[in-house]
Amino acid sequence: MLDTAPDFPARNLLGEEASPYLLQHADNPVHWRPWGAAALAEAQATGKPVLLSVGYAACHWCHVMAHESFEDPAVAALMNQHFVNVKVDREERPEIDQAYMNALHLMGEQGGWPLTMFLTPAGEPFFGGTYFPPEPRWGRPSFAQLLRGVAAGYRQDPARVAKDGAALRGGLARLAAAHPGALPARDVLDAVAQAILGVQDGVAGGMRGAPKFPSPPIYRFLLQMAQRLADPACAEAAELLLRRMCQGGIWDHLGGGFARYSTDAAWLVPHFEKMLYDNAQLLELLALAYARQHDVLFATRAEELVGWLEREMLAEGGAYAASLDADSEGEEGRFYVWTAAEVRAALGPEAALFATAYDVTAEGNWEGRNVLNRSRRPDPLPEVAEQALGELRARMLAVREGRVRPARDDKVLADWNGLAVAALARAAAVFDRPDWLILARRVFTAVVAQMAAPDGRLHHAFRAGRPRAAGLLEDHAALARAALALHEATGEAGFLDQAVGWAEACERHFASPEGGYFSSADDAADVPFRVRSAVDNATPSGNGLLAEVQARLFHLTGEDHWARRAERTVSAFTGQEEALTIMPTLLAAADLLQEGASVAVAGEPAGPLRQAALRAPDPAVAVLRAGPDLPPSHPAAGKGPVDGRAAAYLCRTGRCGLPVTEPRDLLRQLRDA
Repeated sequence: MLDTAPDFPARNLLGEEASPYLLQHADNPVHWRPWGAAALAEAQATGKPVLLSVGYAACHWCHVMAHESFEDPAVAALMNQHFVNVKVDREERPEIDQAYMNALHLMGEQGGWPLTMFLTPAGEPFFGGTYFPPEPRWGRPSFAQLLRGVAAGYRQDPARVAKDGAALRGGLARLAAAHPGALPARDVLDAVAQAILGVQDGVAGGMRGAPKFPSPPIYRFLLQMAQRLADPACAEAAELLLRRMCQGGIWDHLGGGFARYSTDAAWLVPHFEKMLYDNAQLLELLALAYARQHDVLFATRAEELVGWLEREMLAEGGAYAASLDADSEGEEGRFYVWTAAEVRAALGPEAALFATAYDVTAEGNWEGRNVLNRSRRPDPLPEVAEQALGELRARMLAVREGRVRPARDDKVLADWNGLAVAALARAAAVFDRPDWLILARRVFTAVVAQMAAPDGRLHHAFRAGRPRAAGLLEDHAALARAALALHEATGEAGFLDQAVGWAEACERHFASPEGGYFSSADDAADVPFRVRSAVDNATPSGNGLLAEVQARLFHLTGEDHWARRAERTVSAFTGQEEALTIMPTLLAAADLLQEGASVAVAGEPAGPLRQAALRAPDPAVAVLRAGPDLPPSHPAAGKGPVDGRAAAYLCRTGRCGLPVTEPRDLLRQLRDA
């Protein structure tokens, strides 16, 4: 077999791609190919295995491995000699990343990025890992040693490669299999909530230990359970998490926005990249927590977070970009950290107040420099002092703007923007910011304009003027959920129609005969293993989001088939009892279906009563528009104004209370329900 052929150019092909991550590697001496049928065909024709490398633009260790190995001509020569080398942007092709990350877990390895996998020409994994150093270190071989070893094993022991590939293929099939069970009753939800509470850090908030991730799906579930189980400990866990994060170094105290995670147990030193998905979910979490407990810190951080989105994350067309990098000038966190001398130079005699408030010392709190934080003094200062600190922060931000900025991945992702739209719609009501609802509508409109496919489905990514990558379950579910959030906020029927259309598209193209839904569509041509899961990761699972959409559509329309679909989606996974604690979005959807409330508002399209309903501390509340044109089967049928005044009707499990005409009375009902 030939090492190269005329149809397989001996050069790097990533310069023809649009992904910022792939373009970061376009000048490597490695003969990279993008993922697809052409790369696998090259492997088949040459007899070479595939070296698959998966990462993303804001990934620090991806940059490290690139500099150490992929930019090294000697290492690149080994890669080019023995492998067909394929680069994947995990944000552009998350279904590919998830399939091979699952394979890595089946090997008993811990996941992470960069993901390094070795595949047969048929795309079957047979060996893998994550980051490999340039020299033997930490008990790992050097990357060059690994390359030589895998290449030799592939040539000399094809039977072993085939056996390992078959075992992993079987394991992946089992992971995607249905695990049917019953709809979880309240005692099951209680048991899951208590299990989560049992691993909370009672001082710093979040899960015990380090590193610390925000895990928003878990805390959104806890806020819902605080209402359902009448257990204040559930809400207190979420509130503690938010307070500690909002004052920790994971929050950018100058520019706004949360970093992806904290490397320590106290939220002090972040891994400095900022992701849209984290910030979208945390904005919604701040709104839900504020709806229950009017903590001014939550309102302040929400306003600053939205300001950051608008200032730094706007992408083409009016949607939001994917992420900001951790590194600048080749150094992690350089853009964000300060020495005491730099603070004095920026603020002069007023530096002392700032340094005391934000933990700035001569020795620093991280590698000789300072991550700004208020963890040591989290309580608000007197109003005059807080105002002075605000002015000092503005001056510090102006100085920071003169630094070399981290790179931005400006591709637009449908699912992440869907999370942002839903969060903005919720926050607009809770914080009484109608301008944020305008932003939510703008982002939604931009994503739909950029991502809509001719057959009514959505694309996943958009950059450089055109859509990239086929739409996934997560895209359709997240945008349908966003459409429902806008429908409930505005009463406009068009948003409801869009949500129904995308939910039906999921039924046509993603549904499994065994229940639940695959992440990739039935006509996805370059996906070797279709993934089906309800496990939440940093983002909610597609099955969990779609179950919420289906349950919400049932409450909004009264159509029983949505309830049946939601029940089937949830039940496809609940047989995995040991895994229920990592499926909080699915469990929250089950609770919404079975015990969720609805508020029918009559006599106003989007007035004070609707706004009061949207401020419910319980996420499992649907807001309906009542009107004389509704069919008798609709849950809001027959409900009208009272004595000529707009009225709201709170209903749960098929029973409705007496109408109220004052927003404060409705809020009282919602808090007591």
